[in-house]
Formats: sequence, structure tokens, C-alpha cells
Amino acid sequence: MATDELSSKLSRRLQIEEGAEDPVAVDVSGYQNGSEEKPSTANADSELGAKLIRREELNEGQGEHCQPSMKVFNPYTEFKEFSRNQIKDMERMFKTYDAGKDNYIDLMELKLMMEKLGAPQTHIGLKNMIKEVDEDLDNKLSFREFLLIFKKAAAGELAEDSGLSVLARLSEIDVSTEGVKGAKTFFEAKVQAINESNRFEAEIRQEQEAKKKQAEDQKQRRAAFKELQSAFK
Repeated sequence: MATDELSSKLSRRLQIEEGAEDPVAVDVSGYQNGSEEKPSTANADSELGAKLIRREELNEGQGEHCQPSMKVFNPYTEFKEFSRNQIKDMERMFKTYDAGKDNYIDLMELKLMMEKLGAPQTHIGLKNMIKEVDEDLDNKLSFREFLLIFKKAAAGELAEDSGLSVLARLSEIDVSTEGVKGAKTFFEAKVQAINESNRFEAEIRQEQEAKKKQAEDQKQRRAAFKELQSAFK
């Protein structure tokens, strides 16, 4: 019934806009004694009506669907204070303790991690560890939030006795700052920024050369195997 009534209202509104029917003044006296619908209800009907019209336009191909923006997380560009090798070490560690393979470390997985590192924490201690870097408040650690632990440790923003500080210290990952943050002057910062860029490019070249060498070794092994195989034919 509510749908029929709303449809009737929309039809009447279209007729008024096209001049086919004259608008009728609404008696608002009833609003004062509460015997009729309140203005807020009318506003809700108007908002719902707009949504229905929008949906009808989409169904008829007159409008475009608006997709929510998706920001892609790139650890190498966001966490420039770390080298590619450091970030890869952190990623390996993260995946090791992500037992559920859901790209998150939850409370129980963090508990197991701290126990394996030889620094078990209380339940409250574990919750405080997550809370300190839990930016989206989902009570678990994403890889980005996991990297924040090491970023804070490198910047000296963690208390010495905090669980996160212990985690960073026992992780066997060198998180010493190498980027512009350690610079004392503007010119030193510029030099370090250039060196950081060059080092980043050098690491990529090293990775590419290592992959190329690995592919060449595999090619040589296959050729040697085929040669040995042909000798027995």
C-alpha cells in the first residue's frame, strides 16, 4: 500500500511539473495538533522518491553507476623510509603469522607471534598493541598497519617497554631509518633523497638481474638434460 501511495504521489508531481494539473496548497494546521503527518515524513518521502527516480533512470540506461574510489596500497611508495628488501622481509614475516591467510593478523595470531618471539603478552597487552596502529578500528592488523609498527619503531615513537617495541626489536628486521627523516639540513635531505632514489632503482635492477640469471640457469639445465637424453637414444 505504501508503494502504491508513493507511486501516486510521484505521478501527481510529474503532472504538476508538466502543467497538466494545478498544485494544491497543503493545510499545515494539522501539523500543529499532531493529527496529520509531520514535515519530516514528507522529507523522507521526497528523498525516497528521488532514489526511485534515480533507479528508474539507471534501469532505462539514462544514468551512470558511480563506483566507489579504490585506493591501491603500495608499500614501496608509501613507506619510503624502508628499502625494498626490508619491506619484503616484513611481508614474509606478516604472511608467516597470518595463519588464516586472510591478509590480516588478528588477536590470536598476534598472541602466537609474540609467544614464538619469546615475549608473550597478556590479553589486554595484545589488545593495546593492535589499538596503537589500528587505523580502521577493525581490531586486527592489515599489512599496512603492520608496517606502521616498524615505521614508528624507526622514528622512535614507541615506548621502550611497549609490546610493539618488543615486536620490532625481536623481529630480526633492521628498521634503522635510511630516508630523509634522518637529515639535519635541507641540503642533506636533498642528497639523501637522491641517494634513496638511486638505491631503490639499484635494488630493482638487482632483482631483475637475479631473475634473468635464474632463467638462464634453468635454460642451460634443460639444454644439458636434452643433450644427455639424446645420447641414450
